[in-house]
Amino acid sequence: MDTRRTSLVRKVAASLSVTVPIMALLLFVALNPSSAWAVPSYARQTGLACSGCHYAPPELNPAGRRFKLLGYVDRADDTKVVKAEGGKSRAALDLLASLPLSVMFETSFTATNSPTPTTQNGNLQIPQDMSLFLSGAWTSHIGSFLQVTYETQSDHFTSDNTDIRYANKTKLSGKELVYGLDLNNNPTVEDLWNDTPAWGYPWTNSNVAPTPNASPIINGGLAQDVAGFGGYAMWNNHLYLNMELYRSQHVGGPEPNPGIGASYNIRGVAPYWRVAWQESRGLNQFEIGTYGMHMKSTPQNITGLEDGYTDWAFDTQFDRTLFRKDVLSLRGTYIRENSQLAFSCSPSQLAPTLCGHHLNTFMANVEYHLGTRYSGTLGWFDTSGSADAALYPPGAVSGNFNGDPKSAGYIANLSVWPWQNVQLAAQYTGYTRFNGAATNYDGANRNASANNTVYLDARFFF
Repeated sequence: MDTRRTSLVRKVAASLSVTVPIMALLLFVALNPSSAWAVPSYARQTGLACSGCHYAPPELNPAGRRFKLLGYVDRADDTKVVKAEGGKSRAALDLLASLPLSVMFETSFTATNSPTPTTQNGNLQIPQDMSLFLSGAWTSHIGSFLQVTYETQSDHFTSDNTDIRYANKTKLSGKELVYGLDLNNNPTVEDLWNDTPAWGYPWTNSNVAPTPNASPIINGGLAQDVAGFGGYAMWNNHLYLNMELYRSQHVGGPEPNPGIGASYNIRGVAPYWRVAWQESRGLNQFEIGTYGMHMKSTPQNITGLEDGYTDWAFDTQFDRTLFRKDVLSLRGTYIRENSQLAFSCSPSQLAPTLCGHHLNTFMANVEYHLGTRYSGTLGWFDTSGSADAALYPPGAVSGNFNGDPKSAGYIANLSVWPWQNVQLAAQYTGYTRFNGAATNYDGANRNASANNTVYLDARFFF
């Protein structure tokens, strides 16, 4: 046996020595559930199992979308509340008798096809993160999904996805009109469907594996770094409209915001828009829509020249119930980002070869839910756009040797829910292109396939 083959065998054996015991542990838990039962705060509030609102968390079914639309306030008739009737001189009181608090604990294992230079491969994180949720009714028409998360890498709690809603109902042209106000910290986190970025596939992901460096602003670029306020409406359970205005807030940074250290500082406000149409006929649920955002930003400052970004997107989702309990889901979104980089094009900055750039991102997935216990998902992604070495410079592992932002690949996931509040997942991400090329993409002889990732994840909600 030659030296290269011996080295390969040793690598495979080392990987299996870690992976196999973990997979065996996850399989044992999946096949040997205890009789204990624990559910998050929404389930305690509504009296429904998780499957009452989800195909599988975080994927909402029609009942879950309506629960979110109405401000997270619906509850079972026997839910314990503290209540007092209002009058001319006395304010009403209507709140849950217990705090709507939930917890998520996540542990994971990540292995890439080739290790990142000078680092170990096969990373076991216990935990990967832990989250606390203040999620449920605050009063009659106000509720929240409010998350703070502890991350191992930063070793502290920080603000995570937040969505606080006021909702009410009336009639328009004899049809129901649901309307409301919304506060959130991540564009698209307020959306009702699972084909937009904040709640889109993949539902879980490694936080240590290399990822492509080019992505539209609306695809997570402002997550937890902005504060947004807006309004929404759903007419006749078909037409959905949403408008938000965002400002930079930079959690953990100084206030008032000086802009220093921030890649994006929104100048004025950044409008976000959303229009969708949904249909529900028999066993079929269908949605088609558009969303987008316009932002002007000055990196590292709040004055001076501005970089402008306009993202617009189309999305669609189709769910069909099969064999009474199974669900087939198809989802897709296309995002086009156009940018005019007046600040970055100035002589004192990056001076890219082009001041006008664009990115095109396509994401799609197909999923089969076998009841509420098993699911399998296959997704595809492709990002391409203007090549520019100043915006996408070379660099080991994370760089682009040719300045091209193109990345493409697939993500396959198998999940088991031994209980509705416990998820065990095995996920594989494969890259056909990474940061512009299939081979030697970073100029340091690393290939796209070197970042192919095996990810095992266990999440517990209680």
